[in-house]
Amino acid sequence: MTHDRRGIHSIDHFALEVPDLQLAQSFFDAFGLRVERSGEGLDLHASGSGHCWGRLVKGPRKRLAYLSFNAYAQDLDALRAQVAAAGAEIAGRHPEGSAEGFWCRDPDENLLQVRAGPKTSPDAKSPAEMISARAGERGVNGRSSYGKVRPRRLSHVLLFTTDVLRTVSFYESALGLCLSDRSEDAIAFLHARHGSDHHVIAFGRSEAKGWHHSSWDVPDLEHVGRGASQMAAAGYTKGWGTGRHVLGSNYFHYVQDPWGSFAEYSADIDFIAAGGAWDGRDWPPEDSLYLWGPDVPEYFFINTEAHPG
Repeated sequence: MTHDRRGIHSIDHFALEVPDLQLAQSFFDAFGLRVERSGEGLDLHASGSGHCWGRLVKGPRKRLAYLSFNAYAQDLDALRAQVAAAGAEIAGRHPEGSAEGFWCRDPDENLLQVRAGPKTSPDAKSPAEMISARAGERGVNGRSSYGKVRPRRLSHVLLFTTDVLRTVSFYESALGLCLSDRSEDAIAFLHARHGSDHHVIAFGRSEAKGWHHSSWDVPDLEHVGRGASQMAAAGYTKGWGTGRHVLGSNYFHYVQDPWGSFAEYSADIDFIAAGGAWDGRDWPPEDSLYLWGPDVPEYFFINTEAHPG
């Protein structure tokens, strides 16, 4: 880690263009997020706070509109200089975005905002809350006694990129993120240097840029499984899971959205403390994707933005 480099500390929110806002509202409401109308679009809220984690706006097809990062105010000037040194030009803001901070584009031309804002990434590993019972006590009750699974916060996002290693280099040098783990040049995971989950953003190789998934933190494996059942009952049966990842160690269940990308229930992900040592590695593909779970469906790796329809 380069200690004199400044870095963003968290994702503030993502903004997606989608062709059907009503479909989007139905999907994310079933997923357990609070979906609110805001102007001509929709805002996504989790249960943990009033923070807006995602913004959905109307567009001809699903794609990332922009990604907004938060940093400490005293680091903004240094971050702007790092972005310029990395070869990125300062860009105009997205019409749906604010004028705070500054805007730039990454090597895949994704529009990024860097602004002073609250640290939304955790400062410590969230404790697991798995239901357990002592002898003589009932472990679970009837299904009707449990409410809707509602994620607590956004954990991370994963984008497709045409060149994983080039993109990682940009996010390290320009935005001060740190490589957590990767598997050759196929996928890489980056964390924030001020303390964060194992990854706040990840990149997977594809022939075009694209949006793969947003990942949402829930308390434990119990909630991952109940979330999967919740979505299946709402008619969203395609996806992958339930299982446990190797890189990040989190329990997961991915649900395919109406446009071929995914929303993930995630629990018990690894945490990397500010300034902490981390044994990041280059993992062989056959040993890096998941520890246990069902076989990966072929459509999980399809970039629908490269192959529309």
